[in-house]
Amino acid sequence: MLTARLAAVPRLLAVPALAVLLAGCGIRATEVPTNFGPAPSRVQCSLSEPDVSTQAARGLPVQVFLLCGSALVTVDRTVRVPDGAADSERRMLVAQGLLDQLATPPSAAEKEAGYSTDVRDGITVGGPRPGDPEDALRLSTAPAGLTSYALAQIVCTFSDSAAAEGDGSVVLGGPGAEAPRRYECTDEVRARPGSTEPPSKDVAGE
Repeated sequence: MLTARLAAVPRLLAVPALAVLLAGCGIRATEVPTNFGPAPSRVQCSLSEPDVSTQAARGLPVQVFLLCGSALVTVDRTVRVPDGAADSERRMLVAQGLLDQLATPPSAAEKEAGYSTDVRDGITVGGPRPGDPEDALRLSTAPAGLTSYALAQIVCTFSDSAAAEGDGSVVLGGPGAEAPRRYECTDEVRARPGSTEPPSKDVAGE
C-alpha cells in the first residue's frame, strides 16, 4: 500500500505542472527573445547625414521636390549657371537645371531614405512664345501629358525657384499651340501629389 502511494506522488505533482504549461501556451506573452527576421523598413524621408554625392558639383544652390512616402519633400541640389549670364538666359538655365535634377535618379543614400522621382529624363524647357506671358515656360512635353506626380514635382520645384516669380505659382505650356496656364503649388498638392493635381487657370488677361 505504501509503495502504491509513493508511486502516485510524481503523477500528482505532474498534473498541476502540466496545467500551468497548457494555460500559458498562447496566452501569456513570452519574455524570451524571438527571431522572426528583420522588422519592416520604415520610410524616413530625411537624410541622417549630408549626401556628399549630390553636393560634389559646385553651382547655384537650389531645392527640388522629390517623392517620399507619397508626398513631396525638398532636397538640396545645385545647378550650373555661368557668371555674367543675362537674366532671361539665367532663368532658362536654372529651369533646365532643375528639370535635369528632377530626372536624375536619387542617390543610394536618398533611395535608402525612401526618395524617388516620377520625372522622366529628356524633358527640355524653353521661353515664352509671342503672345505668352513673359514669365511663361514651355516644356517639350505638355503638362497634360505628365503624370500627376511628375507635374506636381515640376510645378512645386519651379514655383519655389529663380525660374518663376517666387509667388508659389508658375506659368507652364507645352510644345503645341495650346495656351500656357498658371499652376499653383499648394499644401494639398505637396501632401497628396498622386491624387491632387496642381490647380491651374487661364493666363489670358493677366
